[in-house]
Amino acid sequence: MSLSATDVSRIARLARLHMDESEIAAVQGQLNGIFGLIEAMQAVDTTGVAPMSHPQDVSLRLRDDVVSESDRRAAYQAVAPSVENGLYLVPKVIE
Repeated sequence: MSLSATDVSRIARLARLHMDESEIAAVQGQLNGIFGLIEAMQAVDTTGVAPMSHPQDVSLRLRDDVVSESDRRAAYQAVAPSVENGLYLVPKVIE
């Protein structure tokens, strides 16, 4: 796939970018280079290759999911300027 100068100018207009002809030509070359790289990668035969979640064979060390702190909601809401039904009330900022 390759983009024409018209395609690049249309993409620039949709992205609200102002580009002159020299910039359009430069971006066209860069985008076509990216598309060429994608086509080369898609041409590689990957049958029989299992998808990987990480490029290295690592596993995360996970800790046990246990409660480590007590519930202090009442203490925190006691010093809040305005609370109702366990929720913090804030001033309206959008009219």
